[in-house]
Amino acid sequence: MSAVAARLDDGRLHLQHGPIDLIIEAFGGVDEVERAYGQAIARFADILPRLVDELPILRRPVGDVRPLLHGTVARRMAEAVWPHRTVFITPMAAVAGAVADEMLQALVRDRTLDRAYVNDGGDIAFHLAPGQELRAGIFVAALDGVARLTADRPVRGIATSGWGGRSFSLGIADSVTVLAATAAAADAAATLIANAVNLDHPAIERRPARDLDPDSDLGDLPVTVAVSTLPPAQIDEALDRGAAEARRLCVTGFIDNAALSLQGRWRIEPVNRHSALMPAARTTFSHLENSAAICVAQSSGVLPTV
Repeated sequence: MSAVAARLDDGRLHLQHGPIDLIIEAFGGVDEVERAYGQAIARFADILPRLVDELPILRRPVGDVRPLLHGTVARRMAEAVWPHRTVFITPMAAVAGAVADEMLQALVRDRTLDRAYVNDGGDIAFHLAPGQELRAGIFVAALDGVARLTADRPVRGIATSGWGGRSFSLGIADSVTVLAATAAAADAAATLIANAVNLDHPAIERRPARDLDPDSDLGDLPVTVAVSTLPPAQIDEALDRGAAEARRLCVTGFIDNAALSLQGRWRIEPVNRHSALMPAARTTFSHLENSAAICVAQSSGVLPTV
């Protein structure tokens, strides 16, 4: 199957190749936007083939393989997870975010754009020119929040992970949404925090990842396949563990903010007046002309608007 490029009715660019499905939008002069889209289309053609070439290596722990990787997306993946190599983690933990980062770089290279984003199934890379900003709506069962992304802050990536998402999780979080300097860094951190939202309880069903997908990079590790209703005390215990990991990643500078959700309860770490991510009144965001509206295709959602 070859890569497919199409324009949506609202003008956004849709790129799809196998499991990679991107929504791209750029803001600026008409000519600059069209050239940017052309650059993105040209770069997209070999993203998946190069990843497939290195897939056996990418499924191994990053501490064993980082020097062996050659493709630019593969190296982005390894760079994002390398700081976390003291725990079991493979470059695959950052694949969607790394693709978004690589495609954003291709989109904006030598172009004059006000704002742009690449949404890879909910892992999103952003470009903001000086003075520009985006607002990202966070949607989970019990939280509507908003992340105000401004050009003077280092956040250029958002990612979401959880046991009901596209990838396997060792934890039980319904969702963990992370803001970080890059989409790949956010992707890796969201994986780690979602894994940390965890505890042992009869309501949680797990199976070896290999039983669900023989090619999974998680091998025989038990991944979550179902979570029945948990007592409130156990929900809080699991969220406390995830929040502690989020705080650690914030203190060490790996992330800016994280929103964690489990069975109707949620946490934001850290919550202070400098945080980009804050609760907001319940509202419905939609794609608006001359805005950046993005919907995450996962159990939770991130929707940057104006």
